Amino acid sequence: MARPSRWIPNWHGAWAMLIAPLLVGVIAGGLSWIHLPLAAFWIIGYFAFFATTVWLKSRRKRRYLTPMLVWGAIAAALGLLVAFLQPGLVTWAPMFIVPLGAGLVASAIRDERSLWSGIATTAGSCLMTVVAFDAAGGHPFSQAWLLALVLALYFVGTVFYVKTIIRERGDKRWWWASVLFHAVSAIGVWFVSPWMTLVFALLTVRAAVVPRFAPTPKQAGFGEVASTLLVSVVALLVV
Repeated sequence: MARPSRWIPNWHGAWAMLIAPLLVGVIAGGLSWIHLPLAAFWIIGYFAFFATTVWLKSRRKRRYLTPMLVWGAIAAALGLLVAFLQPGLVTWAPMFIVPLGAGLVASAIRDERSLWSGIATTAGSCLMTVVAFDAAGGHPFSQAWLLALVLALYFVGTVFYVKTIIRERGDKRWWWASVLFHAVSAIGVWFVSPWMTLVFALLTVRAAVVPRFAPTPKQAGFGEVASTLLVSVVALLVV
């Protein structure tokens, strides 16, 4: 039997980035039947992306090829189904090319843990907020972009934050980068809502304080779930 890591993504932290933008877009735009095949395509597409990165990192070893082909074929079929059911959504596809390509290139050169790769894939995932919003004919469209922006700022911040508690723990340069990014984001979202600024201010405090306690990956994961939920709920309430 094939090892689960060939088939099932083991990037546990990526699930929040995958699900939150989709759900926020669905809730803000209004639930529609098209969201079912769209969600299936989005999740299986993530499986296909993961399998492809594993294959690329392995230097294209044959034993990693089957999961990539299987998930890729299913994702392609679901993508065609979504395009057939709602052709207008196809116009969003080109916007995913750069973040998707960046993620694959990073894996091919074994640099997927880099800052630029994390930011690129994060930005790509947050685009799903707009797509899910558009799928149900949500209005006004500026709301979708604001929601996507808030989520993007939050998730890019987690790229810095997670590095300060795991791979770059104890590195003052990363600590300062994380705190400054969160602080600037807190100021930047004032135009969205003072409540959003309060949330990002709390995230800034988290970025400054939590790394000093050296939390375990499991503890950090629970914290990320709570933070993602807080950001998503407040964004839906105030945007």
